[in-house]
Amino acid sequence: MSNPGALTADFPIRNDWSLAEIEALFDLPFNDLLFLAQQCHRQNFDANEVQVSTLLNIKTGACPEDCSYCSQSVRYDSGLEREKLMEVDEVVAAASQAQIDGASRFCMGAAWRAPRDRDLDVVVKMVEEVAALGMETCVTAGMLTDSQASRLQEAGLDYYNHNLDTSPEFYGEVITTRTYEDRLETLEHARNAGLKVCSGGILGMGEARKDRVGLLAQLANLPQHPQSVPINMLVPVPGTPLGASEPLDPLEFVRTVAVARIMMPKAHVRLSAGRESMSDELQGLCFLAGANSIFYGDKLLTTANASAERDRALFKRLGIRPMQVTEGKVAVVVNG
Repeated sequence: MSNPGALTADFPIRNDWSLAEIEALFDLPFNDLLFLAQQCHRQNFDANEVQVSTLLNIKTGACPEDCSYCSQSVRYDSGLEREKLMEVDEVVAAASQAQIDGASRFCMGAAWRAPRDRDLDVVVKMVEEVAALGMETCVTAGMLTDSQASRLQEAGLDYYNHNLDTSPEFYGEVITTRTYEDRLETLEHARNAGLKVCSGGILGMGEARKDRVGLLAQLANLPQHPQSVPINMLVPVPGTPLGASEPLDPLEFVRTVAVARIMMPKAHVRLSAGRESMSDELQGLCFLAGANSIFYGDKLLTTANASAERDRALFKRLGIRPMQVTEGKVAVVVNG
């Protein structure tokens, strides 16, 4: 990697990245890394177009998992009030408003370890009706079986999101109630059912750079790259074990976005949680590094997000336009 020009001609799809190769990308001078990432981005996407999603929490709290970052865990006193699964017509109304506001994908999040079949019946109906609006759809529902993934695919679902969160080595420091293999298995079930995959991680949980390297290695070396890769900045929630975490160096966050872009050239790399506290300048650097998807709206599940007004103003300043849906397909995102 001492000669970044060696990578400028071509950015092939690879599933055999070594840790040493990824570390070398992270170690590049900042300008060289962003130069490579921007070239990769332009080879695969319109550099001034960003996919816009809206995320709605359709069932809040009472999750039995112990994810150390999550306000929805029943194990932590985060002050969050539990709410039952929303009615289908409420969700469709929210999706319609999101579409009016400029979102092309509507993501629905439910705080479950794994959905029961009777709960999935309702989610399937939500997917069908939101898809009928001409939007992509997205649901967060925990671990899936093969048969459940197939049901969602038959309902018209395009994407299923299930984050790996961090490296296999650091994972046990964050979560003990679900294994890394559980997560990989859910992604496999989604792929086997013909669903596209949305999977990424969370930065700033106390991990080292080697863990960010390990996370990206896991994602890029899957049998097929995730079509969407959310890169979250931890939002510390009081009452959770990570509630007093120190913020990650912003330039390290940008580096991670850039390396993700180079390693997964055709994926939508999404700026997810944490944007509310990011400056416009930091977000602009992330777009330069190859990010081309955001969550739009004032809230992400239970934490604050950048306002739609601020995003519209930022897009105007940067000359960015929202990506339009060209096919009436569906995308589902899963919590965790």
